[in-house]
Amino acid sequence: MAKPVKAIVKLQIAAGKANPAPPIGPVLGQHGVNIMEFCTAYNTQTKDKGDMIIPVELTIYTDRTFTFVLKTPPVSDLIKKAVGIPKGSAEPNKNKVGVISIEKIQEIAQIKLPDLNADNLDAATRIIMGSARSMGVEVKQ
Repeated sequence: MAKPVKAIVKLQIAAGKANPAPPIGPVLGQHGVNIMEFCTAYNTQTKDKGDMIIPVELTIYTDRTFTFVLKTPPVSDLIKKAVGIPKGSAEPNKNKVGVISIEKIQEIAQIKLPDLNADNLDAATRIIMGSARSMGVEVKQ
């Protein structure tokens, strides 16, 4: 029989840089989880991902044990890295901050496909193109 779930926590942490400091420590501490055990497990699984932010979905059980699932990096971070900009535009309809090719969009869609609400690569590509436009990044055909 499955263990009863106490809570499901979603965090976005830089790859290989989890530590017990806020925001991780207080969030996990309130559920009674061994914070250092989570940090070392997360860091070992994400050490090869560079400096990307890796979302994690942590399932905490009533006996204070946990399991976690790593997700793909956020689309905005992948677009910022591909274009080479520090952040998106504050006014995306007026100020464009960069240009991205359709090939790069398809690469990002391929990475994000498991976590997107899309059945095929074409639908995922359209989702990523919309995210790029909302950040003020122009999509070149």
